[in-house]
Amino acid sequence: MDRMISQDSLHPPSFSRSVSQESLDSTSMADYWSEVKSIEESAENGQEEHAVLEVKSADEGEMEEAWIQEAGLSTLVSGSLGEEPAEALFSTLTRTQAAVVKKRIDNYTQTQRKKKHSVRDVRDIFAVGDSPPVFCPGAGSPNSIQLSSKLSFRAPGRLESCASDCKLSKDSPSLLEELNFEVPYSECALRKDCRSIQRIKKDDATLPKFLIRKAKLGLTIVGDLSKEDMKKIGYISLIELTAYFDALGIELKRNRTVKSKVRECGLFGVPLTTLLENDQKKFPGSKVPLIFKKLLSKLEQTGLQTEGILRVPGSASRVKNLRQELEAKFYEDTFDWEQVRHNDAAGLLKMFIRELPYPLLTVEYLPAFNAVENISPSKLQLQALHLLIMLLPEPNRDTLKAFLEFLSKVVANEEKNKMSLWNVSMIVAPNLFMCKGKTANPQEMQGAAGAAHVVRLLVKYQDILWTVPYFMISHVRKMNEAAMNKKHQASDKSKKKLLRTFWNPEREKTERSELCDVPRGVIRVHAPQHAKVSMAIQLDNETKAMDVIARFDCENSSGSLGSVRRQKQYLYEVGGNIGERCLDPETYLLDLYHVNPQCQWILKPRTT
Repeated sequence: MDRMISQDSLHPPSFSRSVSQESLDSTSMADYWSEVKSIEESAENGQEEHAVLEVKSADEGEMEEAWIQEAGLSTLVSGSLGEEPAEALFSTLTRTQAAVVKKRIDNYTQTQRKKKHSVRDVRDIFAVGDSPPVFCPGAGSPNSIQLSSKLSFRAPGRLESCASDCKLSKDSPSLLEELNFEVPYSECALRKDCRSIQRIKKDDATLPKFLIRKAKLGLTIVGDLSKEDMKKIGYISLIELTAYFDALGIELKRNRTVKSKVRECGLFGVPLTTLLENDQKKFPGSKVPLIFKKLLSKLEQTGLQTEGILRVPGSASRVKNLRQELEAKFYEDTFDWEQVRHNDAAGLLKMFIRELPYPLLTVEYLPAFNAVENISPSKLQLQALHLLIMLLPEPNRDTLKAFLEFLSKVVANEEKNKMSLWNVSMIVAPNLFMCKGKTANPQEMQGAAGAAHVVRLLVKYQDILWTVPYFMISHVRKMNEAAMNKKHQASDKSKKKLLRTFWNPEREKTERSELCDVPRGVIRVHAPQHAKVSMAIQLDNETKAMDVIARFDCENSSGSLGSVRRQKQYLYEVGGNIGERCLDPETYLLDLYHVNPQCQWILKPRTT
């Protein structure tokens, strides 16, 4: 795949219009092809230093091996089942997800045998022959799936409301659909649900409205969880995405990047990870490249109401000079931002995205983002994108989030800047998706409209896409519990020996008394930055996180630290079966207490 675009792709192809291609005429896609032409002209004028990224399709063995590793299951084929996180993760899978894991390991085993490598047979792992895992009512729990003598796991029962929640959308603008985050998407998806042809309409009002079903434990966004827990979310997301695509009859393809030398300093054409490493030396904790944030800030301050912002290109010579000046002066804080015009800033922003040596949507998962075009209706597309967002590496996800938030602000000013959601999506799509640019044909035109539609979904539903589904958090809790149980079992013998050696009846009596000091249903909230650093709170069925925060604010408003404290405080659950989670103010604490009774409760500002 080449980042360069051929001349043939600069002009929309002409073909007879069918019902399914109603929105794919040259008029409705004019902005898209205009942007493609602008990109090509920039490259021809030497304005951009395109790095030709060598991307190859991975062979079956490489693809399966990479999948197993990225899913956190590499120890299943390495000969050891006792390492983390494989066994803990494996113990939480549903039967649909487990079937996907078995299929992948089976394929990997077969390809490795062809290469005459010694690798464990998948039947040695699952102990179920060639059949997928099945429920075994007679073996312990009714939801227990037996995979081997060493591994078993419980699959959550399907909710009675699952069928009604998964009714297909008619994509009617008047239809308000409820999204259920409690059930894995793969448990509801059916192959017949995914239609091969969909009509893409440029009218943004045709997009359905979605409502998230609220849960007692509150909503969680990606920034609310610890890095360790988000890593586990990534494992679960890959397994679930694969199961979801399988259920819809769509092949989950992936690319393999042949690594080449890339720039390690500068601003443009530098990998996101390298940029952040350089930025964090000056501003610790930076999650989005500073140059990218500054360009967004410049446009938000002065360009949101500019007619044709993003669409009308800036001066090619000015943009080229500004780029060179930024490279030389940005980190020295001597660059004059007042000289930058709105359209030139927009050109630099798009150039930054295009010149990333590795795409913002990643080389590996770009084919999966493209495949979303082939899913219908919008609800199923949204679910696929949801899983893909959870899969993105942290730097890519944070940068994409900042970009989509900016695009949403552009659309919010449509009345003055004349940039609708569809207009914005057509401009952004060529910059996010690599264009192969072969001979122009109806299929290519369909792909162009599909790419724009995917961007439109990303912008429209971004609040939903950055919400971590409840079922994934449940997976993480079970993984942490399984890991803790294993550690406890492994250290039981040594603990017993130690207790026998140093057993003190009086100490044991004191410890038991201390444990009983806090009655059941009472939590102790620690607030290091408040005048009153801790508080015991009796929970009832209606106590929410916001109530605890308000109580601290009220009792500390006249305290010695009241005038000093400025940052907004949030309630966190820390430890137990979660690493750390910032709580939604609407979280019902008694329900959470029952789910994670061993956690600590801490009131503090958000960590950014």
